Amino acid sequence: MAKRGTKSKRAKQGRRWSRRVTEHSDALTLEGGVFNKRSPKAIARSLKRSAERSRRRKSDSYRSAMSMLTFYVNRAGKNLPASRKRTLNKAKDELRELYGKKRAS
Repeated sequence: MAKRGTKSKRAKQGRRWSRRVTEHSDALTLEGGVFNKRSPKAIARSLKRSAERSRRRKSDSYRSAMSMLTFYVNRAGKNLPASRKRTLNKAKDELRELYGKKRAS
C-alpha cells in the first residue's frame, strides 16, 4: 500500500517537466522572461539574441530559437489564452523574418 501524499508529490514534480526543459535544455540558454514579453518582435529578437550567444545549442541559431519557441507553444499552449497563442505564433513569423527565412507554403 502506498503512503499518503506520495502520489501528489510525484504529480507536482512531473507537472513542471517542460519548465525544467526550457530552463536547462541544451537547445539554448534563454534570457529571463523571454516568453512573457508583450510584442512578437520583442520575443523574436530575444530568442535570436539568446540563440546567437548560447554555447549550449546543438544546431544553428535559427533552428534552436524556433525549436524553443515551438516547444513552448506546444507545451504551454493548452493553458494559454488565445490572444497569447496568437502573439507567440506571430513571434514565429518575426523570427523567420529576422533570419531571412521564408515560410513554407
